Amino acid sequence: MNRRLFNAAGLAWSSGILQAATHQSGSGQQNLRPQTAPVLRVGLARAVKTLAEASRVAVPGITIEVDAGEYVADVATWERDDVSIRSIGGRVRLLANGAAAEGKGIWVVRANRMRVEGFDFEGAAVPSRNGAGIRLENGSLHVKDCRFLRNEMGLLTNNDPATVLEVENSEFAYNQRPDGHNHNLYAGRIARLSVVGSYFHHARIGHLLKSRAAVNQIFYNRLTDEPGGTASYELEFPNGGVAHVVGNIIAQGPQTDNVHLISFGAEGYKWQRNAIYLAHNTLVNLLPRGGVFLRVSPAASAVLALNNLLLGPGTLEAAGPGEYRNNLAALPADFVLAALFDYRLAAGSRLKGQAIDAGSAEGESLRPRREYVHPRATRSLAGPAHNPGALQSTASP
Repeated sequence: MNRRLFNAAGLAWSSGILQAATHQSGSGQQNLRPQTAPVLRVGLARAVKTLAEASRVAVPGITIEVDAGEYVADVATWERDDVSIRSIGGRVRLLANGAAAEGKGIWVVRANRMRVEGFDFEGAAVPSRNGAGIRLENGSLHVKDCRFLRNEMGLLTNNDPATVLEVENSEFAYNQRPDGHNHNLYAGRIARLSVVGSYFHHARIGHLLKSRAAVNQIFYNRLTDEPGGTASYELEFPNGGVAHVVGNIIAQGPQTDNVHLISFGAEGYKWQRNAIYLAHNTLVNLLPRGGVFLRVSPAASAVLALNNLLLGPGTLEAAGPGEYRNNLAALPADFVLAALFDYRLAAGSRLKGQAIDAGSAEGESLRPRREYVHPRATRSLAGPAHNPGALQSTASP
């Protein structure tokens, strides 16, 4: 039985050998119990043609490979653990076109250790106005190299306290709903949110990134509400928690709906530990006057900010009590081309080499090991970070 499809679902073992045991369930149906991880291939020329069908036949541990192309109104609910889904031959575009799984979004996820890579989630809209590219209800999800475009909500979680969401090298933009209370990414009161190497831009009234998670790891991203964007906060932690914010480019545009770039605890602290650590970020306030880089509600457990670059009016110290070290004001001339969001330090900038050792906080290093690469990637640093701000690569003399 080598290298052939297993039943009408089109399952093939990654090893090329079919080994499956069956047993009778309580209903008398045959259930597969694979001994090695299967691969399911999905596409118009495959036995399984839709993601909706793939979600129904998926078994724990399966890898689903999806042919590149557009899949219209192909919505799905995922409830099997240890499922990996990836595009092959290019990107997979999931176009909602009025459809929604469970009335919630393009995908609804209730599964542990699920991974998805190479997908675009576009156009989710539902009567409740919370139509999401992905609605994560519980479990753990790793999203890599995905884009969330023109949904009512980009990626939305519930408030399950054990849920973990990891986002890597992904893009969130133009997500909006009729009343404007939308966010490109909105994590509820979950255990942990990790966002790395991702690009957030062009929100409509809502935030670029909002998280109520107990633990937040925001590393090496670009959150820049660019011309035409009307975001409120660029980054908000309304209920506090522990937030490590390292190596990000964060910029509010002149049409912002809120003068604050980063907000912490504005809706009341809900966790036992409520601390924010800002290190090696480039913070840009493009308002012609006014604007606030950081807002922290009173009674935070800790506030630490060091090695950040600030372009535009304001200071970090205005946020209130905390430890502030080596946060330096920058001018447009300090950067290669600030007008086009190129915030590498110019060859002649006085700020080069001015970083101090950032150390660590609550078990997390504040020393950058990578840096953001546009449009949604990171690269390793050749050595220790010597420059303040998000980017260590500089222009040639």
